[in-house]
Amino acid sequence: MTTPLDLITLEIVHNGLRSITDESFIALMKSAYSTNIKERRDHSATIMSPAGALVAQAEGSLPIHLASMLGLMQALLAKHTLEDMHEGDIFIANDPHVAGGTHLPDVNMAMPVFAGGQLVAFVCNIAHHADIGGMAPGSMAGGMTEIYQEGVRIPVIRLFARGQLVSDVLDLLLLNVRVPEERRGDYFAQVAACRLAERRLKELTAVHGVPVLAEAFGAIISRTERRLRDAIRTIPSGRYRFEDVMDDDGLGTLDITIKVAITVDGEHIQFDFAGSHPQVAGNINLTLIGTKAAACYCLKALLDPTVPNNQGVLNAIEVTAPEGTVVNARFPAAVASRAHTCQRIVDVIIGALAPALPAQAVGAANGANTTAVFSGVDPRSGRGYVYLETLGGGFGGRATKDGKDGVQVHITNTSNLPVEAIEMEYPLLVESYGLVEDSGGAGTWRGGLGLRRVVRPIDHQAVFSGTGERFRTAPWGVFGGGDGASGRFVRRTANGDEERLPNKPADVTVRPDQTIVMETPGAGGYGPPAARDPELLAEDRRSGKFSPGYLARHYGAGY
Repeated sequence: MTTPLDLITLEIVHNGLRSITDESFIALMKSAYSTNIKERRDHSATIMSPAGALVAQAEGSLPIHLASMLGLMQALLAKHTLEDMHEGDIFIANDPHVAGGTHLPDVNMAMPVFAGGQLVAFVCNIAHHADIGGMAPGSMAGGMTEIYQEGVRIPVIRLFARGQLVSDVLDLLLLNVRVPEERRGDYFAQVAACRLAERRLKELTAVHGVPVLAEAFGAIISRTERRLRDAIRTIPSGRYRFEDVMDDDGLGTLDITIKVAITVDGEHIQFDFAGSHPQVAGNINLTLIGTKAAACYCLKALLDPTVPNNQGVLNAIEVTAPEGTVVNARFPAAVASRAHTCQRIVDVIIGALAPALPAQAVGAANGANTTAVFSGVDPRSGRGYVYLETLGGGFGGRATKDGKDGVQVHITNTSNLPVEAIEMEYPLLVESYGLVEDSGGAGTWRGGLGLRRVVRPIDHQAVFSGTGERFRTAPWGVFGGGDGASGRFVRRTANGDEERLPNKPADVTVRPDQTIVMETPGAGGYGPPAARDPELLAEDRRSGKFSPGYLARHYGAGY
């Protein structure tokens, strides 16, 4: 599609929009109370068109949040007419089944922006709250079987009306969560980020005018779609298949299959998840919009990593999945740990397209969003606390280099929480933090290593919950690369006795003389180990990341 808007003005406007989302993202990060947002950056910021199309997203945003914000806008516009929205309104929502989210801890906010009485756009953000109520601290533990158990369900409602706080709504939300002071701080950090973005967008509109912005929105989306469709043409036409399994749902269902068949025909691509496992009792189910977000991420990562992340990416693909499956779950499915399923979707898409795109393919990454939650009463203050973190792991070996060690991968895009932040804010001691020896898959290019964190409660009894994936099924390698190591949760006593915990433990008591050992999965290698450069093997030996036995087993007796 062509546009009379000149390209220089279009680029200036586009960069202005991206700058607004980046500034809003940073404002939310710096204003938040919880470590999960201010340290781990588990949040996103966007600008949406009046029709609810994603126009610009902050650089640090999470790919999975694309789904939540698009879903929020669909629900918002279905419920409210433009005449029903006013200057100063801020809408809030989180529910995956009625408000377009992907799980309850991700709370969305959307604020309409007006200029001269005309709706220009919506500024939106989303933040993962460390607790949203429900049956388990952190609202993420295994054992939940329906959405009602996972926390406060928020439909699309106003938190602010014409600039005034709807205090009854906030009172209701805070009454149903643990650590309400922290939640209140995070909510108002989101509000501040919305208002900053609104102010900056009005400034941009004053310079260029409403018609230019409206025209730029359409041009930004259409050229992104055209760019991605051109990239899709580089994939040889054909049908590509792959399948993999998730470990379990935490409630007895094992080896949960995710299948994909990818059809490429010129600039058209379709992802069909028929044959995937029916939705399960545990909380690893995913709504369809989350499946679409994972597919969008994969194409962007494999074909054109620098393409802007907006509605044009979603418009360029087709995704189908049978309703009632783990990748398109029906109400009232539990979905709190849906990120694990998104990660496995990424693995199967990369596995399917690896033969067509060998230079872009990678070994399976840690394939998880390993979640750890400690809760209890802080003996220093007498107040309750909830520490939530999702831990990184290995990233897969690549066509020209080794995988990365101990990083967040694919759709998560958050940071690992610094030891100093944990020990300063919580009554917890991190006894050790490092990489898991031998956990990277062997290969011409090795897979990355997983993380190990050992945590002990100080002067009180804590409760630990978690969710892990790739704890039974190892991350696979590609083109002859070896598998990475799986992860594990362990409760360790002072004398060194270890008790292996379930992959998705809930309500595990931890005394001050005990520790929880969290080891995340490594990643698969790329290419046959026999082809690895001897200089790289010598560096592997010096690094201490691999034992002599591991090197000899995979690369020969000389190592």
